[in-house]
Amino acid sequence: MSKPTSPPPSPENDDLLAAEFVLGLLEGDDWRAARDRAATDGAFAARVQAWEERLAPLNAEFDEAPAPDMLPQIETLLFGKPRRRSSLREWFLGLAVGTVSAVVLLLAVFVTQPPVSPTPPSLVAQVVDETRGLSLSVAYFATTETLDLQLTGPTPEAGQDYELWVIDDSGTPRSLGVLTEDVKQLEAALLAGEVLAISLEPEGGSPEPVPTGPVLGTAVLEAG
Repeated sequence: MSKPTSPPPSPENDDLLAAEFVLGLLEGDDWRAARDRAATDGAFAARVQAWEERLAPLNAEFDEAPAPDMLPQIETLLFGKPRRRSSLREWFLGLAVGTVSAVVLLLAVFVTQPPVSPTPPSLVAQVVDETRGLSLSVAYFATTETLDLQLTGPTPEAGQDYELWVIDDSGTPRSLGVLTEDVKQLEAALLAGEVLAISLEPEGGSPEPVPTGPVLGTAVLEAG
């Protein structure tokens, strides 16, 4: 059985084909064949141009509009409906925004509230024993009645300890405690002008309420 053949070309058929091509009524192979013929057949191309000019006034009745965005529909047809992947991204975005807000708030607090300066000591003294190379720095804070101590130099001989004393206007020494590497702070009520002294005592401190060993150094408490 032979395939049906297209009607032979004629001016009437060519004119109808050109009109259908311009109106967009052709599809698939028919449209491609008409397109190729318009590119190579001058007579047919003239008919296509004539129909374009004849139908051009019809376009003037319609406002120009941007071409619709068909890409999402084409992607859906080709690859199916995309899965929602924005939830994790939105979570990270929310976390980032919250973190930035917290940092900005902290910066605002530090900028608007200047750092608190450390309280200066009320009294200071430096007791030095140049012979031994011993030095004791004392910073006294009247509000808390505490002494911050920084002792440097050699440790006492075995069976001995350094002891710290304060001597008031009466001239009577009062023990403030034994000085060891672990002692960094002592508690006492002190006044400006009183004298601090270090003596070398038996281990554990003087057995008497006054120094029993040699006094290694003294210093006057002065305003810090």
